[in-house]
Amino acid sequence: MKGRDGFVQAYNAQAAVDATAQVIVAHHLTNSAADQDALRPLLNAVTANTEATPAEVSADSGYCSEANLADLAGRGIRGYLATGRAKHPDGGEEQRRGPLVSAMRQRLRRAGRRSRYRLRKQVVEPVFGQIKAARGFRQFLLRGIKKVKHEWALVCTAHNLTKLARAAAA
Repeated sequence: MKGRDGFVQAYNAQAAVDATAQVIVAHHLTNSAADQDALRPLLNAVTANTEATPAEVSADSGYCSEANLADLAGRGIRGYLATGRAKHPDGGEEQRRGPLVSAMRQRLRRAGRRSRYRLRKQVVEPVFGQIKAARGFRQFLLRGIKKVKHEWALVCTAHNLTKLARAAAA
């Protein structure tokens, strides 16, 4: 990935999280800075892992594109994707122009403070915070995309086991 000082060996890790239990139901890892190409594989993994298609999906602006919004509509999933400017959009601003993105922008604006998108801060962000702070995971120890994918899977599994153990103890 391109960093401040040129190219660095870095990875982009994503997770799909269940809103009720904050359990990771799917994960994905790439060596691409852009998130747009990760939504479809994440949704496929969620469906494969849970044997159900999610009713709703919320994601940040990195995932917003006409193609992703069309894919959500084709799957019958109600999407809440931020339409603002992404840090690393794949293909530039052109990806976030079009009728589906305009409709999403209207949906989010119309809902205002009651928008379902706001739940993302309560569902996904705490999971990444717990992985970083409580588990002390700040960087990958292995190198090479294949090994790092396995490492990310272990991190996600450890998170889920901790969540399930705490739920069983309560």
